[in-house]
Amino acid sequence: MPRVACIAGPTASGKSALALALARALCAQGQAAAIVNADASQVYADIPILSAAPIIAEQAEVPHHLFGHVAASGSMSAAQWAAEARAILSDCAARGVVAILVGGTGLYIRTLFDGISDMPPIDPAVRAAVRAMPVDAAYAALQAADAAGAAALHPHDSARIARALEVVRATGQPIGAWRAKKMGGIGGTIRLASTILLPPRDWLRARIATRVEAMWHGGAVAEVAALLARKAAPSAGVMRAIGVPQIAAYLSDEYDAAAAKAAMIAATQQYAKRQYTWFRNQSPSEWARLETLLNDDVIAINVIKLQSLLLT
Repeated sequence: MPRVACIAGPTASGKSALALALARALCAQGQAAAIVNADASQVYADIPILSAAPIIAEQAEVPHHLFGHVAASGSMSAAQWAAEARAILSDCAARGVVAILVGGTGLYIRTLFDGISDMPPIDPAVRAAVRAMPVDAAYAALQAADAAGAAALHPHDSARIARALEVVRATGQPIGAWRAKKMGGIGGTIRLASTILLPPRDWLRARIATRVEAMWHGGAVAEVAALLARKAAPSAGVMRAIGVPQIAAYLSDEYDAAAAKAAMIAATQQYAKRQYTWFRNQSPSEWARLETLLNDDVIAINVIKLQSLLLT
């Protein structure tokens, strides 16, 4: 059975350091390993600094996959990422390589392990009609057509309300029924060793602030300037990555440097809070949770634990 490690958690929690330490330890024992990205920002080639992607020396030391392979004009859905990750994991298994998934995009990880619903395409006329509705009207319509689906959503969550309503109107079945028909998950076909990093929130917030400052002085501003010079479409996925809108506002003189960095810190901390909640509540209960900050001793202890699960 293929052996796979999964190291997940909020941004800046230390996932990459633990993944690299595990890969090094496995290689030292004669076991080939590879690191596979599971972070939605790190797929983009144009923002290695803003996305905190592994540096070139680290990527040269251990094979890294799905980092920086999507151009600014491209996009990456969870289904696309899962298909690419499945192919890489299959290749690793065929060559006896332990794959180490690392990232903070819960939707990517869940899609890979649980599969994805084979939801049919939505009639463009239905979609246009639903998207033109005020959110309160759409929510009321969803309550009438799919009460359970509506109850699971915040009444002002316009995107998810519209999606649920267009699905039930176009297919005659609630979105929950489609989601239950999942295909392609690998969860039952691998030997998995997993760790979710959930460090103290105060430590994480401080680490995020320090990281943003380092990014600012380490080339992040130049990354965004290059994107703008290339006239990347505002709708492109890379343009929505945290840090890009804030630095773009700085470059257009809408923000000064202090305001731009403060906005980046706030946006990153908010994102980390959502990730923290998701991984605490939505990931499988049997996945190990590491609720302390990462230092060299903690990394060493957890590398040993993961090695044991993977190799014994």
